[in-house]
Amino acid sequence: MFRGRFFHTVDPKGRLSIPSRFRDLLRDNFGNDLVVIPNDDTSCVQVYPLPEWELLEHKIGERSPFDLEAKMLARLFMSRARESTIDQAGRILIPPEFRAQAGLNKEVMVLGGGLRLFEVWDRARFDHYELTHQREVPGLFGKMSGQGG
Repeated sequence: MFRGRFFHTVDPKGRLSIPSRFRDLLRDNFGNDLVVIPNDDTSCVQVYPLPEWELLEHKIGERSPFDLEAKMLARLFMSRARESTIDQAGRILIPPEFRAQAGLNKEVMVLGGGLRLFEVWDRARFDHYELTHQREVPGLFGKMSGQGG
């Protein structure tokens, strides 16, 4: 499970050092191959262990070849994915266009997103996101518990 928040930096070549807790989890459970992709609104970059990404691809592949929503998801989201491998120094490369879309310059926040992925946010962008949406959290807990809200 990817848990926690970590302050890191992206170097001028676009390399990000993965937090050691995440590296250990990846090494012990998934290996060094990852998939990097901008999230759906390009506010951040999502990083999936390759086996978890392949599960998503399989789910899309199970849909009918005539399913227009599956085709759209594959064309507009899944096709943007790029494979990356953790190097000897524990870093991954984030492609320049993904860094530009998510506003990743230097200071970033690496956020645990549960079992399947973690996210990389520009630190200032995430601070603004958190400040803007923090009041919504109690209502989300209510919805998740099935009590409305």
